[in-house]
Amino acid sequence: MRRLALRTGVRWKISIAIAAVGALIALALSLVVHNAARVSMLENAREVQLERLLFAQRLYEAANTKKPSPKFGAKINDPSLPASLRRQIRDNRRATHVDEYEDGVPDVWAAVPLANGDVLSLHTRFADRSATIMGDLDRALIIGSVSVVFGGSALGVLIGGQLSRRLRKAAAAAGKVAQGNTEVRVREAVGGVVRDETDELARAVDALTDALNERIEAERRVTADIAHELRTPVTGLLTAAELLPPGRPTELVRDRAQAMRTLVEDVLEVATLDGASERAELQELQLGEFVSRRVRLLDPEITVRVVHESWVSTDPRRLERILGNLLGNAAKHGAAPVEVTVEGRVVRVRDHGPGFPEALLREGPSRFRTGSSDRSGRGHGLGLTIAAGQARVLGARLTFRNAGPGGGGDTGGAVAVLWLPEHAPTNTGSFPILRQAESG
Repeated sequence: MRRLALRTGVRWKISIAIAAVGALIALALSLVVHNAARVSMLENAREVQLERLLFAQRLYEAANTKKPSPKFGAKINDPSLPASLRRQIRDNRRATHVDEYEDGVPDVWAAVPLANGDVLSLHTRFADRSATIMGDLDRALIIGSVSVVFGGSALGVLIGGQLSRRLRKAAAAAGKVAQGNTEVRVREAVGGVVRDETDELARAVDALTDALNERIEAERRVTADIAHELRTPVTGLLTAAELLPPGRPTELVRDRAQAMRTLVEDVLEVATLDGASERAELQELQLGEFVSRRVRLLDPEITVRVVHESWVSTDPRRLERILGNLLGNAAKHGAAPVEVTVEGRVVRVRDHGPGFPEALLREGPSRFRTGSSDRSGRGHGLGLTIAAGQARVLGARLTFRNAGPGGGGDTGGAVAVLWLPEHAPTNTGSFPILRQAESG
């Protein structure tokens, strides 16, 4: 069972984290302040009540009467005196007692023992300001807590937004590097004045890119050197094979020598394309007419259909190389009929064989991919790799897919699509920036 994955941005995670911490801190501080204020007010109420009772006691003892002055509301031997006060009075101590109710108004008692053994007590509900003060305090705490939460959220969005933008720039630059643009530096793309872990990540990615480029370049040079070293003996082998007497063994030797020479040339071409130093020699040509003429020279039995003619600026030699490799792949690994369709700047090559293998559709052409992963297991696997490399030099895009089976016995097949660019690359390998008047 797959786990449910929630995708959220860094800014929102930071904002939620700051808001949650702020809410917890605000709640804790609010509870502490509320309890401290409540305790302080109750202690103050006890002291005020006790002072009033002591003043009433002095007046009662000075007047030498049996009843205390009704001015303060004190009573002698009040039967409703709380039990806790009674216990403390028995110990001959002055004491106070507070009863709290849901309305927030405290009920304050004070009692003092008299010399004749009676108990003078005072009972008052402090409803004048205590509830109002606590209510105002609670409202202030709530407003302050909400302000802290929203302020923390805004600060989290601000900080997280800056971090998120830096990470997105780093991801975009890394994506360009993954597409083959090794001149892009993630550290420069991130930019910014503040230095944080994002810069460390960018430096690590740049260092990894440099290391991979050095390794790829070293492998390319080794491959090119080996192919160069093999070219001379293979050419000599092919020349020697031409001097052999006619016969079946001679034909086999010549065929294998020619195959080896083709392999060496293909390896050299792949190494050159990997070096990213190739530049297209552009010419203006009619794509449909050019493809029709070249296909007729390669295989007159292949059907070419021009849906829409278009003028393109491209390299004829490289375009012919791409067409030859695609048609050769269709002839080797596909099945007749092979169809070529030209529509504007798009060229499609389709056969009616078993289709491309899943590995090729998923990962693209891979050099020396042979065996069960290929459609027939023959060849050295460089044809489509060279075609894709030449397409990159032209600024074009080469895609591969399998056609679904249709009616009338159509079993599907493999479809290779070459998308030529609207604007050809310059001699530096980049693409021209059109002015507004030209693009309009």
